[in-house]
Amino acid sequence: MVMGKGAAPSALQVCQFVVVFLCLFPAATLQCKILKCNSEFWASTSSSGPEEEFCTALRAYNNCVRRTARTCRGDLAYHSAQHGIEDLMSQHNCSKEGPTTQPRARTPPPPVQPPPDINVPSDRPEVCHYERSLPRNAAPPNYTHCGFFGDPHLRTFNDDFQTCKVEGAWPLIHNKYLSVQVTNTPVVPGSSATATSKLTVIFKNFQECVDQKMYHAETDELPAAFADGSKNGGDRHGANTLRIVEKVPGQHVEIQARYIGTTIVVRQVGRYLTFAVRMPEEVVNSVEDQDNQDLYLCLHGCPANQRIDFRTFRARAAESQVLGRGRPGAPINGFTYQSAMAKCKERLPVEDLYFQSCVFDLLSSGDINFTLAAYYAFEDVKMLHSNKDKYHLFEKDTIFNSASEKRGFSVLILISLVIILLWTDSFSIRL
Repeated sequence: MVMGKGAAPSALQVCQFVVVFLCLFPAATLQCKILKCNSEFWASTSSSGPEEEFCTALRAYNNCVRRTARTCRGDLAYHSAQHGIEDLMSQHNCSKEGPTTQPRARTPPPPVQPPPDINVPSDRPEVCHYERSLPRNAAPPNYTHCGFFGDPHLRTFNDDFQTCKVEGAWPLIHNKYLSVQVTNTPVVPGSSATATSKLTVIFKNFQECVDQKMYHAETDELPAAFADGSKNGGDRHGANTLRIVEKVPGQHVEIQARYIGTTIVVRQVGRYLTFAVRMPEEVVNSVEDQDNQDLYLCLHGCPANQRIDFRTFRARAAESQVLGRGRPGAPINGFTYQSAMAKCKERLPVEDLYFQSCVFDLLSSGDINFTLAAYYAFEDVKMLHSNKDKYHLFEKDTIFNSASEKRGFSVLILISLVIILLWTDSFSIRL
């Protein structure tokens, strides 16, 4: 996590911040026990005491939070507690190593640890502008794109295109600078298809540029301000390098974070939200804990058990139309395969994966607004993606990527078999 001057929240503020998240995501309390850790920490620090005792309580709090990683790793309240602990350890010069229960005898204060951020704060204004902060002879940054829309469909930073179930709360992005979490709800009762009804973005405080800010949107509530009512990064001298711009009231918001070279687009289309981001590769890969990054959807994609093969769904729908199962030409959720294709063609003339996702969404939900969701998702690609040759994605692109992975695995098996055969032959000759 990147920390900056003035980033010294009190224990009470940390507790309050976690409680806010638990209110936003009440389902987390069913499995995630982060509130218990928070309560124990607050109880142990309610009275004033020596600095070393505070550090001991803080380490115990850290251990408690780490034990909840398995059940809380996809929850922003858990990640917020992690960052609050790091802030307090830095503020009070607490060592991560040491006793975690109240000591009977006082021990010498732990050595002062360097701040967790490797970046050295600077008074130069360039530090709050990503491209200007790069070394003079450095190559231009490579910008990447991630999009999340529709039933939902995910385009990762690596240009993989997936259709996912991912019901409930899931993290799209989690790195040193910001976290993004979405909550998805079923589109049609009994269907595995879901769509985004809530979205939360946390921008972590950064040097002397911005304070920590949270943006929260949900269906029929797309605010043009952060949760605290502000529209920029706070009171620091680089505060305007983080700002919210309302493009269309209640429908389209853009969040510009120039200090990390990032632009986020949030839209409400029909009853659901869409998300798109442009981000430098350096920021994309600035993960804090490699062990907890498997659910970073924009980077690694959806888990295999959460993916939907919409191509098979589409093929069955087309076959059903041809064979005339049931009543010939009977619509699925109000659309036949042909009428869904015709409707999507109005907005998306190129039959790429955005077009195919539109057809899937109409057949699975019957909600015509998903046509616009796919259209705007592609418009955001044209605005945010740095390579115009990759605007369109086709099935052959994803099939090639999948085939490459399978081919690599097959080669590995073949090599293993050859080694076993050679070893067997050698052993037979010796006998």
